[in-house]
This record gives sequence, C-alpha cells and structure tokens, in this order.
Amino acid sequence: MEAYSERYEAALALAASAHLDQERKAGGEPYIVHVVHVSVILLRHGFSEDVAIAGLLHDVVEDQDVPLDEIEAGFGPAVAEMVAALTERKREGDQERPWEDRKREALAHLDQASREAVAVKAADTLHNARSLALALRRDGPSIWRPFKRGPSETLWYYRSVAATARRRLGMHPLVAELEAAIASLEREAHGPQAYAPDAGS
Repeated sequence: MEAYSERYEAALALAASAHLDQERKAGGEPYIVHVVHVSVILLRHGFSEDVAIAGLLHDVVEDQDVPLDEIEAGFGPAVAEMVAALTERKREGDQERPWEDRKREALAHLDQASREAVAVKAADTLHNARSLALALRRDGPSIWRPFKRGPSETLWYYRSVAATARRRLGMHPLVAELEAAIASLEREAHGPQAYAPDAGS
C-alpha cells in the first residue's frame, strides 16, 4: 500500500486555504498547525484516512463557512458526517449564541455521533489542552484574554468531552492521552499564577 494519498493532499490544501488568515487565540500560531496536528494524532493512533481527513477539515464549516456539501463531494459522506457532527451552530440569526448553550448542544451531539467523530473531537481537545498548557507555561494567565470563558469553564468542557470519549471509546489509548493532557492543563491553570480577568470583563 502506498503512503501517498491524493485525497489527503486535497484535504490538506483545502484546510490550508480555508484557514489561511486565521491564527490560534493562545500564541498566535497559524491555525493550520492545529488541524494538521489533530490529523497526525489520529494517524498515530491508527485511525483511517477518512478520520484523519475529518481531523484536517473539522473546523472549516464552523469557522470558515466552507459548505458541507463541498466536503461531501470532495471526500465522501463519511468525512462529511464527521465534520457535521463536530460543527457548532454559533449564531441564531444575527445574534451570537451564548457559549454555554453552544457547548451543551455540542456535547449532546457528540454523545450521538459516530465513534470516529468522537475520536476526532478527542484529538481536537487533546491538542487544544496541550497547546493551552504550553502557552500558560510560556506566557502566563494573560493567554485567557482572547477567549470567551476562562479556565474553569474551559476545563469543564474539556472534561465533559473526555467523559464522552471514555464512554464511547472505552480503553482506547487516545482517551488516556486526552485525560493526561487535561490533567496537565489543570495543573498549569491552577498553578502559582492564578487567572484573574481584566477589570470590567
């Protein structure tokens, strides 16, 4: 079997184009770094090419308004279903939906999603947790300022994702790695420099 894949390259090109001008909130790295690492985590844990491609594309509908039917046409219904399951509905008409409502809805959808979609979300959350822990060590609690919520709410959401992953994926090593990443972030978040929001925020 050849390691090279035209489908994977096409997905990588789409992700790179869609996220071209987007940066990570903590650290300012190009956003493409995140989705590539999510995909690499999935490949390293032995998931299929479809799952790895969904890792590359998991944010293009939610963040960059790439049509879901474009993903289905290019990469098939299985990839499109995973991306759809992980796409949050951020707006209600012209209004931005509350963060808590979005996250509770996302968790409810995740609980009904395929095991493969749960694996993509686990890899996504794993990379987010590790990236935040690294940013906290490097830059301190100021890294929370661009986020809609602080460490307590973020950790609640990450723990909830991990709990769903544990129920759905059982003893898979990806789940153990995710839980370790969240524990590491919790230690950093509750370290000597406590989080304090800006006055008036």
